[in-house]
Amino acid sequence: MSINLALFDLDHTLLPLDSDQAWAHFIAKLGVQGALTHARNIDLYYRQYVAGTLDMTEYLRHTLAPLAQHSREQLDAWHQLFMKEVIVPAILPAAQALVRQHREAGDLCCIVTATNVFVTAPIGKALGFDHLLGIELGTEGGDPLARYTGTAVGTPTFREGKIVRTEEWLASLGMRWQDFDKRYFYSDSINDVPLLEYVTHPVATNPDERLRELARERAWPIVDLFR
Repeated sequence: MSINLALFDLDHTLLPLDSDQAWAHFIAKLGVQGALTHARNIDLYYRQYVAGTLDMTEYLRHTLAPLAQHSREQLDAWHQLFMKEVIVPAILPAAQALVRQHREAGDLCCIVTATNVFVTAPIGKALGFDHLLGIELGTEGGDPLARYTGTAVGTPTFREGKIVRTEEWLASLGMRWQDFDKRYFYSDSINDVPLLEYVTHPVATNPDERLRELARERAWPIVDLFR
């Protein structure tokens, strides 16, 4: 019996917010030194992302640097508060039902997000995912438990990079795209058109204006989870 592949973007797809932006504003609210400036920069980069003009290299260089200024223990403590106060209240029943539908069908499910794994890995677990692909972070000496260096490693999960990273992940499981009769991808963003075009079942989910128009032109299903 063959299984299907179900891929999900995260921000504004399964969550009615951008997790990176929400994290930046949460840290600023805590009064962490330099966090207010960082949050303003994140807001600027988010507007570029929505416009489809984001330079990912520049974005990563500027926005990951603050992670290197704090210990992993401090970051994790802040993130626990972030989950409790911001993320858990934003996990809505419609998104949970969509994920549960695929899990109960036995599909292989994975979040593929352009946000870094420090911010998103706990969110993926809270949503019931065993697999998440995001921006991987460099650590001192390559020790996965060591302090972050403020840099990204590997291929960014952004635009065509989402296809590359998903292929690498499937290969690590001994699988290929062709092993799945149906390959779903749910996304809100025009930036995700490369992966939406690559799967057999693209679903525009809470789509931005340009993706909604494209989905209508191509007769892709449109799902609005948060209305």
